[in-house]
Amino acid sequence: MRRFLLYVHSGRASALTAMLTVLAELGNRGVRAVIIDEQYDEIRSAPASALPPTLLDILDSEEVDVVDAVSAADMVELGIVLGGDGTILRALEVVRAAGVPVHGVNLGHVGFLAESEVAELSTTVRRLLDVDYEIEERATLDIVVRDSADHVLHTDWALNDASLEKADRQKMIYVVIEIDGRPVSSFGCDGVLLSSPTGSTAYGFSAGGPIVWPEVDAFLLVPLAAHALFARPLVLGRSSEAAIEMTIDNRDDGVLTLDGRRVVDIHAGTRIEGRLSPRSVRLVRLKNTPFADRLVEKFQLPVVGWRGRVGRQV
Repeated sequence: MRRFLLYVHSGRASALTAMLTVLAELGNRGVRAVIIDEQYDEIRSAPASALPPTLLDILDSEEVDVVDAVSAADMVELGIVLGGDGTILRALEVVRAAGVPVHGVNLGHVGFLAESEVAELSTTVRRLLDVDYEIEERATLDIVVRDSADHVLHTDWALNDASLEKADRQKMIYVVIEIDGRPVSSFGCDGVLLSSPTGSTAYGFSAGGPIVWPEVDAFLLVPLAAHALFARPLVLGRSSEAAIEMTIDNRDDGVLTLDGRRVVDIHAGTRIEGRLSPRSVRLVRLKNTPFADRLVEKFQLPVVGWRGRVGRQV
């Protein structure tokens, strides 16, 4: 039997209402919905006034499987995410290891990961059920944290970015940047960001880094408010590895944040290594929209006066 993971922003009423639409479309085609137990508990604990009528009855019916995150990833063919980019990032944490593709329905604000809009939700679900879509691979980052004795303290990954920042807003941290085993620069700063092409339109964009097209096989290192003459963003290739070392004389701690969600405390002498991962995430695309058009739409960029080449269709 076919099964689809349904992952929602459980604190948003519009997502719970949209959830009813998805459940109905899946049920009409005999496809079982899979809900992660943590999300099920969050929805059940919400005030009754925040829940659409019949939602709990459907979730408690035999049409829905409520399972743990690991089991969910192993039993579904696709994930439907109702929310913004943050909700999609949480869903990808669940399914990345199993290689399950995910389609995001945007209920947030400026979202680059979500493609569909809630107004066309029924049509979207039907196309997903008909396998009328393409898969887009997105590069991720592998992150390793080591102590001053080179012992591994933490390993992780990120789709958007891994940001090392000062823990105390009134202080700064001192770092040495290493690329491919060679020192490049050292400076005091608010932090340093490692970003994938996907993350270049997120924190990397706000920090002054370049926008990188998603298919470019590269990642970014972006200093954050560095006190240095040479503190330009760097674009690194697939074979490169970047390292950020908190110098041993740091008197203040830092914090490493992965995709804005997972946090690791960083101390003097700690080393953070980052490179492109061999494992990507898979996004389901229904439209072959050029990335330039998506930039214009999401950032509402002015294109008044553009003529283009004669005879080329817009």
